[in-house]
Amino acid sequence: MDRTSTFEPEGEWEQELRELQARRRHALAMGGPEALARFKASGRQNARERIGALCDGGSFRELGMLAGKGRYDEHGQYLGSEPTNAIVGTARIDGRKVALHVDDFTLRAGSSEATIADKWIYIERLAHQLRMPIVRLVDSAGGSVKLLLQIGGTKIPEYPSWPAQELLKTVPVVGVALGSCAGQGAIKVLTSHFSVMVREQAQVMAAGPHVVRQAYAQDIDKNELGGHLVHRKSGLVHNEAVDEEDALAQVRRFLSYLPRSVYHLAPTVTPTDDPDRAEDWLKNAIPHDRRKIFDPRKILAAIVDRDSVFEIGRHHGGSIVTALARLNGIPVGVLINDPKVQGGAMTVQSAAKMERHIRLCSLFGLPVVNFVDQPGNQTGLEAELAGTLAGATRVGEALHECRSPWVSILMRRCFGMAGALHAPKYGEALNLRYAWPSARWGSIPIEGGVMAAHKSEIEAAADPMAKRAEIEAYYLNLTSPFRTAEKFGVLDIIDPRETRGILCDWVEDAWERVRVDKVLAGA
Repeated sequence: MDRTSTFEPEGEWEQELRELQARRRHALAMGGPEALARFKASGRQNARERIGALCDGGSFRELGMLAGKGRYDEHGQYLGSEPTNAIVGTARIDGRKVALHVDDFTLRAGSSEATIADKWIYIERLAHQLRMPIVRLVDSAGGSVKLLLQIGGTKIPEYPSWPAQELLKTVPVVGVALGSCAGQGAIKVLTSHFSVMVREQAQVMAAGPHVVRQAYAQDIDKNELGGHLVHRKSGLVHNEAVDEEDALAQVRRFLSYLPRSVYHLAPTVTPTDDPDRAEDWLKNAIPHDRRKIFDPRKILAAIVDRDSVFEIGRHHGGSIVTALARLNGIPVGVLINDPKVQGGAMTVQSAAKMERHIRLCSLFGLPVVNFVDQPGNQTGLEAELAGTLAGATRVGEALHECRSPWVSILMRRCFGMAGALHAPKYGEALNLRYAWPSARWGSIPIEGGVMAAHKSEIEAAADPMAKRAEIEAYYLNLTSPFRTAEKFGVLDIIDPRETRGILCDWVEDAWERVRVDKVLAGA
């Protein structure tokens, strides 16, 4: 796992080399046998085991291994030391270099105030300046009042040399919650492009239960306060994992789609899936009955490269599915509406999720495919109180700033303000869009619009239901996508079975655009 030297301590500097070996042994001992045994009994891997599980074997090169608190005899001779609880260094994941920032919970519960901040800040600065992804394995109890005893006073909470925001603009940043992450530990998880937490084992919160009891007289446990069920609703943490192995596997998967930095191209893979593969069932993927729903994930899996979908944020903002995938080996960002949740409408949660995904793809140069079945913004008092339209406005801002090559596949509905947000609309944007024969669009869905515009006529009819169906059928004929195609309002109407072939052809040119943009940006 580590690359600690095994050279024999001999020669003129034998004494110093033996001290070096002793100091390294003390660092590798972490919190000591008892602390490690207690931690293992809790069913968790220790910090160094986690590094070994995440990274390529033997690739971890530790930095600052000797940092900590030394003990000396009356003659100033070294006796031993307690290492700091931040383990940092570089390693490889699937052969690609990453920086690591890992909490050791066996030393003072990984407390951010029982460490040497310069050490973990250094690795973050290294990741920024050398332009490599950084992964934070967070297991930190946060701050402690015992800091007052150490420094004999207090300090203003700040880390002015931590390049947190610069990192987010430059390299992929991943935060993994592996235990109770409070205060600064929570911020390390959340200040990232991708975050994942282990169910039941990890919590992400501003402060722990003891603080909450004192401040609000609320008796609550840590999972109720910051566990995965909380963040399914909050959306603060992207994904959840069944265990540590799953969490680290998700980290590896996420990074496999992304470049080393904004200055690099994302890695492609040798395609093994036929670009012209056509799933015959796609012709009926959208039900003819407009009131029936479909499975968006099944459609997505049928069109992109086999087994290439990596979903982000499944349990939050469920009316939109956001994921990374590949088309003919090229990494892409994908969006697809889910009619099973809020009818696929844009809610304040799904707007935030869509905005976040657009910004991720634009930042790292991933082409985007949007599979559209958008009935519009969520309506009603609850939606208005939640500020849904403000969320939609932010999606519009993200689209305006997005420079990723973009294509929209209009599968079914595309209505209203939310429908207009199916793709970038700035001056140079191609607004490249294809439609399936099942697609319909306009300012308002026919079903709701007919009742609003013809309410008196429908209610006065001998058979109101039949009258409404008659008027809806008339309007539906007017909304045929073929009429829009006649005016070149949509690039083309395509058979759903043709979609993969068209997208694999498009992504070749989209990727060349991304490549050239990177070259020009570095010129």
